[in-house]
Amino acid sequence: MRARTIRAYRLVAVIFASALAVLPAIAREDQQTQSSEPQNQQQEPPQTPTGSQQPAVEPTSEKPAPGVASQPPQPGLTTKEKQNLEHEQETGTSKDRLFWVLPNFLTIESTDKVPPLTVRQKFETTVRGLIDPSEFVLQAVVAGLGQASNSIPEYGQGFEGYAKRYATAYADNAVENVMSSAVLPSLLRQDPRYYQLGHGGFTRRTLHAFSRLFITRSDSGKDQFNFSEVFGAGMAAVISDYGYHPSGDQSAGNVANVWGTQMGLDYMTYMIKEFWPDLRRRFERWRRAAPAQ
Repeated sequence: MRARTIRAYRLVAVIFASALAVLPAIAREDQQTQSSEPQNQQQEPPQTPTGSQQPAVEPTSEKPAPGVASQPPQPGLTTKEKQNLEHEQETGTSKDRLFWVLPNFLTIESTDKVPPLTVRQKFETTVRGLIDPSEFVLQAVVAGLGQASNSIPEYGQGFEGYAKRYATAYADNAVENVMSSAVLPSLLRQDPRYYQLGHGGFTRRTLHAFSRLFITRSDSGKDQFNFSEVFGAGMAAVISDYGYHPSGDQSAGNVANVWGTQMGLDYMTYMIKEFWPDLRRRFERWRRAAPAQ
């Protein structure tokens, strides 16, 4: 196994262990908070004084805007979360960002009543994430880590070596995202979005995140095998190793290792997507409580 692949597996293991240590407590706390909110929000109806009469008020009904699916009231959402929910229902994509920075445009949090994505939307949303400024910064960090550990020694050191690692890191990520989120979903008519479960225990939600590697929705909403993810990661590994990586990396065994590593990283990404709203809500509670301290 190549040294760069071993380092990638170690990185996945460290991230996974860190997530397992933190996420269960956060998920339990958020679930307990959500279950207590409806009880706290219940109020006694105002008492009408004896002998007095209140004018009858005709109930009003509001029709949802065109293209927006009707939803039951969801108490506790911030203004930004409500705006994102409306955006999901209207366009089928999200305006959310992981850790307020990284694009999270293909994650659906609050509803499954969203319109299917067109081919144009699949490509536009994928490309929008790839050209986001945060993506260039993230790949700069990845290239810096590769430079420090001297991954792909054929690239050497210095500015030239860093530039090659940066180009390779960005290309690897771009090819994998385009293949699994745009090209194959368009050809196979599959839905590239991640639908957050958002409820249940930590184990259930973890299994849900893992299952999304192999199960996705068709454009018509039916569950089916996730050919886009599995074959997209594999095709990206082949293109990467035989397309622009040094000749020393070009082997079927290395393609298989890179494929497995990419699947592991995608699983970790799904885990973050699943539990990120819990982290975001927890931070929001801290922010609201801060002035009172």
